[in-house]
Formats: sequence, structure tokens, C-alpha cells
Amino acid sequence: MSIYIDEIAGNDKVKIILSNILQSGNIPHAFLFTGADGVGKENAALCFTKELNHSKENQDKSKSVFSLIDNLSEPYIKYILPLPRGKSETEQNDPYEKLTEDEIDQINLEFKKKSKNHYYKVQIPRANLIKISSIRDIKRFLSFNYEDIKFRIILISQAHLMNEESQNALLKNLEEPPEGVIFILCTSAPEKLRETIRSRCWKINFQPLEDNELLSILIEEFEIESSIAKEVVSFSGGSTQTAISLIENNFEDLLDKTIKILRYSFGKKYHSALLEFEEMLSESDVTRIKLVITMIIIWLNDYQKYRFIERGRFYFLKQIETLEKFNSKFPDADVSEVANKLDHISSTFRNNINLNIAVSNIIFQLSKLTYS
Repeated sequence: MSIYIDEIAGNDKVKIILSNILQSGNIPHAFLFTGADGVGKENAALCFTKELNHSKENQDKSKSVFSLIDNLSEPYIKYILPLPRGKSETEQNDPYEKLTEDEIDQINLEFKKKSKNHYYKVQIPRANLIKISSIRDIKRFLSFNYEDIKFRIILISQAHLMNEESQNALLKNLEEPPEGVIFILCTSAPEKLRETIRSRCWKINFQPLEDNELLSILIEEFEIESSIAKEVVSFSGGSTQTAISLIENNFEDLLDKTIKILRYSFGKKYHSALLEFEEMLSESDVTRIKLVITMIIIWLNDYQKYRFIERGRFYFLKQIETLEKFNSKFPDADVSEVANKLDHISSTFRNNINLNIAVSNIIFQLSKLTYS
């Protein structure tokens, strides 16, 4: 295994594929890295870039090159990501031209965090679209000739956030890429990309991280206290982003709310269950509501394991009495359908669903489990 490819967390199949490509010397001009958010797609892209530009003959040069790659710096990396739209901005403006000084400062700060920790997700307010001007700026990047550089990478973060115009512009670049330029598109929703784009890319799918791998990343890269990291890792679905979100949103409080919502809903105490969501609803806090839904689904899955006496680890081990009591009262409850419906409710939030209706539906679905 190549040394820098081996630095990719988990995903042994991904490592094998990338290593085989490197050994063959036949490097595709475009890749599509797919998989859930927070599983290390962009870190893998940067590790791959290092491997492509590693010079065994000149180690000092390699160190200098790797520093630029780590910092997402041109000419080795063209990092394209969603950006906010500036006041009076048109498609003819450069991507950053109409942004305020505060916005530029915020973006620079986020880039520093990303440079230090490649698992970090850049968070820029109002950045919900990859602008066509960012895609058109690729032409400028390609116009410079760097004969001493083996490979330059155009790394597109959250590629599914390109609109139709941006995807059309990208397609033109993908059709005839210059020698030594590789596109790497990272996305958790490849179905939102045009088939003509997907068909031009070598697709590599990333799996969720194992608990021990995620734990190491949280401690080493995010500098999370070990005891806290161990608490959240089991609830994170192999995603660094979910783990960090749980920590930032007070994991212990979310855990407490989850148990209370379950108990109140099962007991038909609808008003009490709704009160647990009150603060989240008043602040339109979609993130926290989705995290609660995720934790409820995990509890339902725990119940399935408990019910069929699977000798696996329970995520809600400290609250196992809730599983015992529920099973003694409702041994025939079918939780699979409810878990699927809750997952569907969570997925509809991106369509601006009314949160009050969504929360009421969550409570109703849970209460159905205890109907006689």
C-alpha cells in the first residue's frame, strides 16, 4: 500500500482501488467520490494528490509540495466549494469579487481550519450553491502552464450543489481536460449530478468509518476529549460531521430529550412530548430535530436487537431499562415501519416542510407503536 494512501481512514476497498490505479500508471482524468458526509472523501482526495506528486528523488521538494496541498493552495489544488452570493453579484463577477470583507475573513478562517484538519467541514453562512463563476474560474486555473508539476487537482466539495448552469459549464471542462489535470468531485448525493457528468468520472464509493477509526479522528484531528468522543461515536453512524454535530448540540441533553420523547409518546402524553421539541421549534433548529430523530431510530434499532436477543452492543446501554419496560408492555410492537417513516420525515426537511407538522407526525408515529 502506498504510504499516503494508507493514511486514508478506513475504507480498505478505496485504498486498494487507488493503489491499483497508481501502480497501473493509467490515471483517470476525473473521479467521483461518493458516500455520506463526514466519511473522509476530501481527506482521501488530498492523500491521493500527495501520492500523485510524491518525488522519491527529491524529498525536500515533496515536503514543500505537500504543505501547499495541505493548505488547499494553487497551483496544486483548485478547491471549489459553495459560496454566498454577494450584493449585486452577476455571473460575470469573480467568485469572491462581491463578497464583503467580513465574508472574506470568515472564508479565510474556515480555510485555515480545513488546512489544519482535512476532516473539517467548511461552514460559510448562506453558502448553499456552487456558483457558475467558480466553475468558470477553472478556465483561468487551466490557462497557466506548470510543466514541473506532475498533477494538478480540481477538487469540488459538495458537487451536488452545482445548479444546472454550473454543471453545464463543468461538463465542458470534463470533455477535454488538459494533460496532468484531474477532477475529483466529492458528493453525498451523486444522483443530483447529470448522468453526462457521472459517466465521465471513475466512481469510488466510501463507507462509514468504523467506531475505532472515528474515535481516533475525533481525538487526534478535532482534539475532542477522549471521554466525550467515546460517548458520541456509537451514535454517529461512522460520520465525523454527525459526531461533531452531536457534541456541538449538547449530546447529553439530546440523549435526555430522546428518552423523554419516547416515554411521553408511548404514554400518549402528546403535550409533554411536544414540549420537549418546543425550544427547537421556536428557533427552527432543523439540525437538532434531525439529530433527535436519528437517536430515536437508533433506540428503535436497539429494541429490535433486544427483542430478538441479539448478543450485540446496545447503543442505549445506559438506558437499557427503557428497552426492558417497552418490551414487557408491548412485545409485539413492529418498530421497523415506524423507523422507516421517521427516516422519511427527516429527509423531507430539506424541502422546507412545516416543522410543527413534522414534529407532530414524529410523536404520532411513536404513539402508534403502543396501540392495542
